Amino acid sequence: MIQNHSIPILAVADTAFFFDLDGTLTGIEAHPERVAIPIEIKQALCKLSATANGAVALVSGRSVAELDSLSTPFHGPAAGSHGAERRDARGKLHRVTLPTTLSTTLGRELRQAIATFDGCHVEEKGMAFALHYRQGKQYKDQLLALIHQIVYRHPELVLQSGKCVVELKPAGVNKGTAIKDFMQEAPFAERTPLFIGDDLTDESGFKQVNALQGISIKIGAGSTVAYYHLDDVNQVQQWLLSLVK
Repeated sequence: MIQNHSIPILAVADTAFFFDLDGTLTGIEAHPERVAIPIEIKQALCKLSATANGAVALVSGRSVAELDSLSTPFHGPAAGSHGAERRDARGKLHRVTLPTTLSTTLGRELRQAIATFDGCHVEEKGMAFALHYRQGKQYKDQLLALIHQIVYRHPELVLQSGKCVVELKPAGVNKGTAIKDFMQEAPFAERTPLFIGDDLTDESGFKQVNALQGISIKIGAGSTVAYYHLDDVNQVQQWLLSLVK
C-alpha cells in the first residue's frame, strides 16, 4: 500500500486515539522489562486524554498491569495481551481466559521445550504465552514449529507473530477486536479512530481503523495496510508533543 507521510490535521475533540507502546511510544529493548516511556511522553498522554475527554487508550501485547506501571501518571482505557484483556473507560476489566488446566499444562510444556534454547524465555500472561527470542534468533524456526504443533492440538488457540516474539493466545481476539469494542462505547463512539503501531500484531488494528474510515499509522519499515507512515519512535514522540501544545 502507498503510504502518506503527512498525517492529516486532527480535531482532537472528534478523534479517538489508540497507541501501541513498544516500538511506538518508546523504543524496543532487548529485555522488555528495561523499557521506559519518557516522562514528557507520559505527560503528553495525560494532556491529550484531558483534551479528548478520555478518548485515549493504550493497545499492546503487554498486560494491562504492565501498561499502567509503564505509563503512570497516565491511567486510562487499555487493551492488553493483544485484546485478551481490556479495561474500558468506566474501569471495568473484560478478560478472555484459558482454562486453568490448559494454561498450567501449556506453561509446563513450553518451559520444558525451550529449556535448552539459550537466549529464549517464556512469558506467561495468564490468558496467553509469549516466547521471546531476541537473544536467540537462531531458534525462530523451532519456536514457530513448536507453536504450530500446539495450535494443531488446540484449535481454540492461535499463533501471533511479532518482532522477535511468537505468541500463543485465544482465537478470535486481537488488537482490532479491542479497538472495535472501544469504538462502540463512550467516549470513543462517534469519533474518528486513529491507531499508531509498528508491528505485525498491529495490522489487525490498522484493518479495523481502515474499516471505520479512520487514520492508521505504521511506524518503521515493512509491509502494512496502514494508510500513513512515520519513520521511527522519535517522530511519533515529536508528533504527540506537537499535538498537545
